Amino acid sequence: MDKVAVVTGASSGIGEEIARGLARRGWRCVLLARREDRLQALAAEVGGEAEVCDVADREAMEATAARVLERHPHIALLVNNAGIPGRSDFVDGDPAAIENVMRVNYLGGVWCLRAFLPGLEAAAPSHVVNMISVAGEVAFPPSGPYSASKHAQLAFSRATAASLRRRRIRVITVKPGFVETEGFPQAWLPGPMQRLVIGPKDVADRVIASLGGGRAEFSVPLYYGILGRLQAFIPNTFALALGFGRRPKYHR
Repeated sequence: MDKVAVVTGASSGIGEEIARGLARRGWRCVLLARREDRLQALAAEVGGEAEVCDVADREAMEATAARVLERHPHIALLVNNAGIPGRSDFVDGDPAAIENVMRVNYLGGVWCLRAFLPGLEAAAPSHVVNMISVAGEVAFPPSGPYSASKHAQLAFSRATAASLRRRRIRVITVKPGFVETEGFPQAWLPGPMQRLVIGPKDVADRVIASLGGGRAEFSVPLYYGILGRLQAFIPNTFALALGFGRRPKYHR
């Protein structure tokens, strides 16, 4: 029986590299994304299957999962990788964009897990990989809505890691830092910070390695985890630093 993996957001970036890496290791990949041309090309390359779907659309997600489960009742791996950027703020940002980033980045993973859960249970022991971000632990002002969606996704991942353990489904929580991809270009970073940027294959290799065991929640690279601890332990100082040292004046 083929080991079947479902990978969302597979038309580019980290999802694309995860699909390639899994295929090289003998996995049968079912690829989900919205861009049919890119998806079909990758499916042909890796010998997989393509399903055009918007993960934020719950009904569409359920219909897609039903089709996949009819062909593959046993799903050994679900990679919740689909995501969109959200470089705006809560005060002046477009309300529709704020809603959309939450639907895709957070609820998309929820709907995917619920829809494919029967296949994951049938294949147990199985894995779920949730692609979060360092932004799930650190709230950056220029990307407040994106950080909020990733904070929600992190809570979802940690909660399901506990609840699904008894069903023999291991949830892996991945928190990449700055990754250069088509959907998330990093040219906006100042020159010195460009050295912190990694490629999607770096993340994909770490994700695939995690399927063999080890820590179920980690940052890529590992040193990004320091940022989350700093904001957790010294939130006021961290907020001041992110605000570039400006102290507000309060009036009674």
